Amino acid sequence: MEKLYYSIGEVSDIVGYDPHVLRYWEQEFEELSPRKNRAGRRVYTEDDIEVIERIRYLLKDEKYTIEGARQALREPQSRYELQKQLRELRDFLVDLREEL
Repeated sequence: MEKLYYSIGEVSDIVGYDPHVLRYWEQEFEELSPRKNRAGRRVYTEDDIEVIERIRYLLKDEKYTIEGARQALREPQSRYELQKQLRELRDFLVDLREEL
């Protein structure tokens, strides 16, 4: 079962980036804004992790600048989303083939 909220350390382990990188991206990208709990600690949702993965894809895989990644995140149907949908479709088809 998925958790509702993840700590910055857990997210750091999931995405493979140090917490200071996540905090920096939080300052640079308005789409990334994890909530804070009563103790003032960041708590990330699955949606926040998805945004982090999109940022990582744009910066590392597509070699966007910070500004370019900001603009790409604002596009309604980004290349990342299309590739994600294609990967999910491929996984579904592979599973279906194995069942047949």
